[in-house]
Amino acid sequence: MRLVYLSAAFWFLIDQGSKYGVLYGLNLIERLHIEVLPPVLVFHLGWNTGINFGLLAGGPEVTRYGLVVLALLICGWLYYWARTGLTNPRALLCAGAVIGGALGNALDRVIHGAVIDFLNMSCCGFQNPYTFNIADIGVVVGAIGLVIFADSEKTAR
Repeated sequence: MRLVYLSAAFWFLIDQGSKYGVLYGLNLIERLHIEVLPPVLVFHLGWNTGINFGLLAGGPEVTRYGLVVLALLICGWLYYWARTGLTNPRALLCAGAVIGGALGNALDRVIHGAVIDFLNMSCCGFQNPYTFNIADIGVVVGAIGLVIFADSEKTAR
């Protein structure tokens, strides 16, 4: 379980640290847009009150807390699964990545009323209209990793 804790702490701290650093250290909160390495990497401030791609955005205040509760339930379920069913170290790291990312975004919702998104990446003629954050990366990479590595435990036994 140590791997779950370490991974969750890593993703949570990197997420919250990057948000604080970009918002206040680089003053994105006032500048709103910083071209770091355009178009590959642009910091563009977004406040996401919904879920992926802005779904459920602009809903009632109860949606905000409903999404926080949902994130906590998913984290609890993942923690239980990691504790009782996962043994592959890579799967444990992935569970921690999802937990840390989900907690980072949940904390944003509680403190700021929305998830702080700031990363925008485009390439090769494709203009990406969406922003995301480090927590989102942890959730997506962790979920994909769980699909891959949790199943490999069954075939390895």
